[in-house]
Amino acid sequence: MNTILFMFILSSSLSMILTTLNMWLAQSNPDSEKLSPYECGFDPLGSARLPFSIRFFLIAILFLLFDLEIALLLPLPWATQLQFPLNTLALASTILLLLTLGLIYEWTQGGLEWAE
Repeated sequence: MNTILFMFILSSSLSMILTTLNMWLAQSNPDSEKLSPYECGFDPLGSARLPFSIRFFLIAILFLLFDLEIALLLPLPWATQLQFPLNTLALASTILLLLTLGLIYEWTQGGLEWAE
């Protein structure tokens, strides 16, 4: 019991000492860059009504779609243990075929090209 109390007191005091040293010795040199909010590369003082790139939006939607597809298809290896595994694999293949056809269509229409 004494060793547990000793370890608790030791770890608590060490934590307080390190926290105090960090606050005391930390360098704080605020400048305009550190004090300004981070806005992902956008000028925080500029207009908020800038035109938004539709191509960027389409690429982001495609990324989310294929990310969701991967999450839905991850449990497929366990489909062989189901009662009707061929039905599940046929549905998964249909989903993959539809997504592949959609990607090919998007590619042929030029939706994946960034510059015009």
